[in-house]
Amino acid sequence: MKSYWKYLIVAATVIVAALLVSRAYTYRYRTAGTITVTGLGETEFTSDLIVLRGSIDVEKYDAGDAYRAIERDKERVVEFLTSNGIDDESIQFDMLEVNKEYKSVYNSDGNYQGSQFTGYTIRQDFVIESSDIDTVEKVAREISSLIADGISIDVYNPSYYYTRLDDVKLDLIGQASADARARAEKVADNAGAEVGELASSRIGVFQITGANSDEEFSAGGSFNVSSRNKKARVTVRAEYKIK
Repeated sequence: MKSYWKYLIVAATVIVAALLVSRAYTYRYRTAGTITVTGLGETEFTSDLIVLRGSIDVEKYDAGDAYRAIERDKERVVEFLTSNGIDDESIQFDMLEVNKEYKSVYNSDGNYQGSQFTGYTIRQDFVIESSDIDTVEKVAREISSLIADGISIDVYNPSYYYTRLDDVKLDLIGQASADARARAEKVADNAGAEVGELASSRIGVFQITGANSDEEFSAGGSFNVSSRNKKARVTVRAEYKIK
């Protein structure tokens, strides 16, 4: 009989200990449990600023002739731009870049004899910044026709920007945060719990790519300037307490 009571006491002790451990674990989970989710904010927008860069080059043996030639070509470029709808104030010219040019001289045996001065090269870079994107795009397609007039001109692909990008970023953060909250509530509801206050959050990098493009995202963030129509997205990683 004494042996029976001994085993009964041991069994009761084990049951009580298990209940205490279970209650302690439940209390810890309810007070310290969290849900971590990632919310997404995404939108598309159209650029409102275009930047077109180009350069004019002349080569002359005499420095004075080179300077007069670059000024003459510059005037013809400005005339072409303004006659095609570009505002004077949208055109900016950089400082002239002047270089002396030389060529290597070899004798009849192929031995190097030194260098010989061949003249001057003057380069004039220019940039057009405008909100009239359609007009600048048209000019970009047609300005190379000046080559037929003897002007050595290079024009590069336009760059597109959005002047209210900070507003877009703020809206995306709001969208991503709301999406994260909705996801957390869905997870908690499926688990029979409730979402409490925000414990922590972290904003991911902004990814700005061309709309309808297959550009890859970058770990440091993407910033597309080659597309007029763009897509922006950002993620917010949020941790919520569980009630």
